[in-house]
Order: sequence, then C-alpha cells, then structure tokens
Amino acid sequence: MAFGEWKKVPGFEFKDIFYDKRYRDQGGAVARILVNRPVTYNSFTGDTVEEIGLSLNDSSHDPLVGVVVISGVGDHFGSGGDIGWEQAGGLRGSLSRKGIDDFIRMCRKPIIAMVKGYCIGGSHHFAYMCDFTIAADDSVFGQNGPRVGSPADGYYLPYLARVVGAKKAREMWMFARRYTAQEALQMGLANKVVPRDKLEEEVDKWCEELLSLSPDCIEVYKATFDQDIEYMAGMSGLHQRLMLPWWHDSPALKEAGQAFVERREPNFWKHRMARAEAEEALKFKPKKP
Repeated sequence: MAFGEWKKVPGFEFKDIFYDKRYRDQGGAVARILVNRPVTYNSFTGDTVEEIGLSLNDSSHDPLVGVVVISGVGDHFGSGGDIGWEQAGGLRGSLSRKGIDDFIRMCRKPIIAMVKGYCIGGSHHFAYMCDFTIAADDSVFGQNGPRVGSPADGYYLPYLARVVGAKKAREMWMFARRYTAQEALQMGLANKVVPRDKLEEEVDKWCEELLSLSPDCIEVYKATFDQDIEYMAGMSGLHQRLMLPWWHDSPALKEAGQAFVERREPNFWKHRMARAEAEEALKFKPKKP
C-alpha cells in the first residue's frame, strides 16, 4: 500500500493553516491540518480556530477521508492562544463561538494529534481532545491558564479527568506544570512516543492501519465514545460568564499579558488587594451611637 503526494484542498484559502489531503492507492484518504504560525510557536487566534473548524467540517463530510492529522509547521505543535490577540480582546469574542475542541468533537472522522515540541495551553487541550496522540520524544505538555490569567472553563476540563484521572487533571490545570513526552505516555496523554525523526513515519502507520478497517464502524465508534461527554457540551464559558463577567477587561488580565511579554512573574494579588479595598469601602458601616 502507498500514499500519493499531499495536495492542497481546492476552495479553501487560509492564512493561518495549511489544509491538505492525500489518497491511498487502495482507497481512502488522509486529511492534514497544519497550524502555520511558527513565529509564535503556532499559537492561535479566532481566525485560526475558524479555519480549523472549516477544515474539520469538510473532512467530516468527505466520504473518502478516513482519518485527520493535526499538527503545526516547524518545531512545535502549538502554544495555545496568542497573547497579543487575547490582550486585544480576542477572548471576549470567543465566548460566543465554538472552539477547536467543539470542532474536534463534532468531526465524525478519527483525529490524530501529531505532537512535537511545545504542546501548551489551548493547543494542549485540543490535542488531548483528539482521538489519538502520537508524540515526538522532545514534546512538552502542559496547561498555561493560571500563569497567563486565562480562566478557561468548559467540558475539556472535566474531560481531561477521563484521560488522566481527576487528581492529575486538577494538578495539570491548577498548577500549570510541564510534562515530558514519557510522562505524557505514562499518564495516558499520548498513545505512543517516538524519536522526532520517526514521528511522521509513525503517524503514517497509524493512518494506514485505520484506513484498512471499516470506516463505517470507526465513525460509529467515535460517535458512541463522544456521546459519553455530550452532556458537557454546553458548559463552555458558563463559569466565566457567571463568576468573572468583567475578566476580559480586567487589570489582572492586562497584568498577565504584560508580565508574559516582559518575561517576569505576574503579580495577580495586587489587583485582588485593590478589589478587596474597593469592596470594603462600599460596605455599609452603621454609625456608632
């Protein structure tokens, strides 16, 4: 069995991603989505998310596509949301539209995350939302939320507990630690780890094996697995809207972004203290008799 060359999918003109397909000589095709923002370690903006969504929707409805591969151009899988975009108010608009995780869940074709280098923040959780993860031995996994002032919420938090267990999932999100490829393999974040120079070869093997099986069965299986988390789908943004409706215009978020640019530790508590003082001043204080 052999694959043809990768070819750009006609009709999809994107600025942030490459979207290609290649066909197997015995039938079936692989779709490939590569985030093409290597200067920012393949961070993403709302435009990137929309382009990935359009590509996954096309792959999902293409009867010849049997598997989708997601990765990044250059040395890294991805570093999450673009800090500059977030600072400019990008997150505010993202609350009203679907994220990459939603598009991955809705795609009926199995998706392989081909991870190398940094797999951090938003890029990390959309990698573990994929059906399979094949990682290079130089991969680094982890969340970023409390380090950069991004109070993410949604079903991809509780879903991580299904992948690595509740205690480890809380550790990963609340401490924002970094994990090696071997640690990811041991905790179930990755299906297999290989040397960097063998990564594409290994992913090709997984694609070829999937394409040798019944595509109808595979699609039913994926839908059945996803049904287990269907009740979580409406959670995205819920706690942000209820608990932190002002967050995207807050001094704390600006401090996080500025600290990231200046490569220093953010001082979140100074804003908490200012808020506490303001709330104290507003409290009713009865006059002494």
